Parts: sequence; structure tokens; C-alpha cells
Amino acid sequence: MTEEVLRCSARGCGAEAVHALLWNNPRLHTTGRRKVWLACEEHRDHLSRFLADRSFLRDVVGVGELDESHG
Repeated sequence: MTEEVLRCSARGCGAEAVHALLWNNPRLHTTGRRKVWLACEEHRDHLSRFLADRSFLRDVVGVGELDESHG
């Protein structure tokens, strides 16, 4: 069985993702809903700041912790 390689969500980046940024926009999403952006080590801080500046960031976990319950 082949595992799918998860890629960073940063524009133009094709690096393997190691972090999952869990977020939601409270004006659009229900309280418990989580969307997921993936991030490589290089883009984690940038993507986290982007979401945090908008009060969207809820949590950051390793991609190995993702399951079907995540967006």
C-alpha cells in the first residue's frame, strides 16, 4: 500500500508537509468545524501568523495526528 505524501499549502511550495494548521473563520464556519492547511517547516510560522492575525488559527498538530475528523 502506498502512502500519499502531503504537500505544504504555501503558494508555490511543493515540500512535504510536517504540520497541520487547524483553523476556522467564525463568520463562516460552525464553532467545532476545522479547516486544515498543511505546512512544511519553512512555512509553518508564516502560515500560522497569517491565520492568527485574523483570529482563525485554532491549533497546530503534526500531520501524523490528522484523521478523518479533520477537514
